[in-house]
Amino acid sequence: MRKPLSIAFIVRDPLPPTRADVATLFGSELPRHGIATELVGQGGGGTASWPGGGMHIVGSLGSRFAPVLSPLWDLRGLLRARRRIRPDCIQVRDKIASSLPALLAAALLRVPFVYWMSFPIVEGYAVRRDEFTGVRWLAHALRAAASRIVLYRLVLPGAHHIFVQSEAMADWLTVRGLDRSRMTAVPIGVDATVFDRARVTPNRDARLDGRRVVLYLGRIARARRSDFLLDVAEGLKADMPDSLVVIAGDAASLDEMAWMRAEIARRDLLEHVLLTGWLPQHEALGYAVRAEVGLSPIPRGALFDVSSPTKLVEYLALGIPSVANDIPDQRLVIEGSGAGLCVPMETTAFVAAIRRLLDDRDLAAGLAQRGPAYVNSHRTYAILGRIVAETYTKILPQADEAV
Repeated sequence: MRKPLSIAFIVRDPLPPTRADVATLFGSELPRHGIATELVGQGGGGTASWPGGGMHIVGSLGSRFAPVLSPLWDLRGLLRARRRIRPDCIQVRDKIASSLPALLAAALLRVPFVYWMSFPIVEGYAVRRDEFTGVRWLAHALRAAASRIVLYRLVLPGAHHIFVQSEAMADWLTVRGLDRSRMTAVPIGVDATVFDRARVTPNRDARLDGRRVVLYLGRIARARRSDFLLDVAEGLKADMPDSLVVIAGDAASLDEMAWMRAEIARRDLLEHVLLTGWLPQHEALGYAVRAEVGLSPIPRGALFDVSSPTKLVEYLALGIPSVANDIPDQRLVIEGSGAGLCVPMETTAFVAAIRRLLDDRDLAAGLAQRGPAYVNSHRTYAILGRIVAETYTKILPQADEAV
């Protein structure tokens, strides 16, 4: 019998966590394998408890001093966690500055340091830098340059193990000189009990009645080229006047949402695009199951080529035939599942693929049937939890000790 494990885990997202790859994976699945997690991070206003172990909220992401103080806050949170348990490892997710005190703490405690990389943060800083000019450009340039040195020369080389978002991210880091054997890819999954079509109540929104509904479920952002969805809506509108593109999601800021609404009006698409804004998950899924086709266009490039998008896997779990573009993880899922069409992120290609699914109901039904079976075999958090748990038992020395 293996010794139960405890992980001190510094996270970038606000606490308590809402992302499934933290909340479900570490809060529900890993405890089934005898792995508890002491979460450390800043508060985001929620009050929920943490079922996976302990939660240590120090500071607030709403503070204007958060970018400077969060490493110190996280160190304080680690000290609080240490009073509860002696962790078998210290793990950091996507927080570069906080990784330095975490590395030191791991060395002092003589436990492994693990880094969880769900996004290429440094490259994101570089993109953000180029949105500014003058002094603000210089400030963001300095942050990007310093972060690059810290992450790629100190943190990742000093990590005992690195969890990455996709096989493409592992390949990308290998090219940068990191040892592939020290990486484990953990793509995005779904909670099979939530994304079960039989448990979802279809939304009764009358605006969908009599329409050929095409769905995008996710975040709105200029960086994600969300206006591409409007290009698609225009292409469908031209010879399919009963088409309706439902965009079930919100933006990170009010100005991004205002931009999207203004674009819809400017293009005269108010009758052909329904932008819902933020919805509780059960309501968003209610819209999803009324769709005939799910869309997952993700821009190609350094930021997103190494990502593992959520929405495509969610569509497949719900039995929605999908059109996705050819970033590596989406191509892998489409080819492995046979549950959708993979095309370049070009308006003509997307419109043609959507029309093919809307016109050929037998093809669409066949793709829809394959989706849930693939997800249940490869991309549920129960499966991913087992993979992660097995990795910890291999990389953490204490895991092999008998109780």
